[in-house]
Amino acid sequence: MTARMSQTHKRRKPQALRRALLGTVASAGVWAVGVAGMAPAAVAADVQSKQWYLDAMRADEMWKVTTGEGITVAVIDTGVNPSTPSLKGQVLKGLDATETKGDETDDYTGHGTTMAELIAGTGRGGGLQGLAPGVKIIPMRISDTEYQNHKMVNGQDSADAIRAAADSDARIISMSFGSDYSYSDERAAVEYAESKGKLFFAGVGNNAESDNKKKYPAGYPQVIGVASADRKGTVSDYSQHGKDVDIASPGSDIPFWCNENFKSYCDGDGGTSAATAIASASAALVWSMHPDWTANQVLRVLFDTASRDWKDDDRSTYLGHGLIRPGANILHGEGKPGDPEMNPLTGEKTPALRGSSTPSAPASASAPQGKPGAEPVAAASAEESSGGGRLGWILGGVAVVVVLAGGAFAVFRRRRTSY
Repeated sequence: MTARMSQTHKRRKPQALRRALLGTVASAGVWAVGVAGMAPAAVAADVQSKQWYLDAMRADEMWKVTTGEGITVAVIDTGVNPSTPSLKGQVLKGLDATETKGDETDDYTGHGTTMAELIAGTGRGGGLQGLAPGVKIIPMRISDTEYQNHKMVNGQDSADAIRAAADSDARIISMSFGSDYSYSDERAAVEYAESKGKLFFAGVGNNAESDNKKKYPAGYPQVIGVASADRKGTVSDYSQHGKDVDIASPGSDIPFWCNENFKSYCDGDGGTSAATAIASASAALVWSMHPDWTANQVLRVLFDTASRDWKDDDRSTYLGHGLIRPGANILHGEGKPGDPEMNPLTGEKTPALRGSSTPSAPASASAPQGKPGAEPVAAASAEESSGGGRLGWILGGVAVVVVLAGGAFAVFRRRRTSY
């Protein structure tokens, strides 16, 4: 690709401005086959027919080899409803990090359930078909700003959810959520997840046409920042760009649950949320094929096999290493896993924590209580949380931190959104 190449943008609004190129961007080639088009918001009549990327990524062929069996993904989001036809039997016990009434199965917007279905949905009942339907999901519920405006929530819910995911049986953490702010507890939790050998995917955000401000946790160096691309392999016009973009995944024109009532799906853009879920599912497929690899090796192969039309040693500020293509490894054996201890994100050594040489045993209701992922969610009961000893709380969208030394309160707003 040359610096003179122009970038084609789909318009979400007629007045959308074409943004300037920042390095090698534009189309990164194709997923596998080319398709085009965009649907307006409406109730989806046949949701699976609108999952264009399944054909583009040759999902049917990959499923003959692996469906992601033996791999568990922690979904840190608005909660996951395990009762949708596509998710029955797919969801394990998780954690409600908000510490509010209800539990991790109470999805207050439908967003988290959509992400779980994009990863591990079976497609039963005409629901969303997951890219890795053999995967199991551990739901970790956290709050968005709107939820904070109406509930008194645990102000450290994001950090707590990440730590719980790191301590769980999940090999992959998928977080289609973000905030403009970095804070020390969350940063430490991300580093802890890396030390536990997890792959952590997060969306880079959907505000490219406004402030394009760095989002966290995607902005942490240990997290794989995922951009959204369309059917043509071109970056979505809303997908944020910059040094935090590590890879691109399908995000445009992907249906989602309209709301928390779970009555119907809506058409529209899944954004970097959907892109993150699909990237996580892609990693699950590759890891299922190579269960003895480390997170570093799985990620290196995803980077190595990504579709791009620029030099391998170059990075796109819009698409990172390129378009994710798990089929290149699963169907053709492409990609070099390399050093198991070298993190391809940071270039630093990390513990060589390998996966089990055999797929993990099925979850059982007799497993130890309290550990996320230890049992089917249907067997877990909601627990009251006292929250005793916790200092950070968010009330009405405002985080209140007790400063013990001076007995004062530091108040700041922590906006957090799903993408």
